[in-house]
Amino acid sequence: MTDSLRWVKSSYSDNGGQCIEWAPEHAAATGEFKVRDSKDPHGPALAFASSAWSSFVGAVKGGEFSV
Repeated sequence: MTDSLRWVKSSYSDNGGQCIEWAPEHAAATGEFKVRDSKDPHGPALAFASSAWSSFVGAVKGGEFSV
């Protein structure tokens, strides 16, 4: 199923090799956010409900994770 999705690299990517890609049309159509490692496009994708993804993004923006 993930092979047929259109994947987009994160707009926050700095091309340093630690990028994720997501499938925006899939998210819009289903409410499920799929993300994958851009270095492994044929590898697994993680799927998140929109509420879980929103919570994660909010936590990242709020500085709840150290780098």
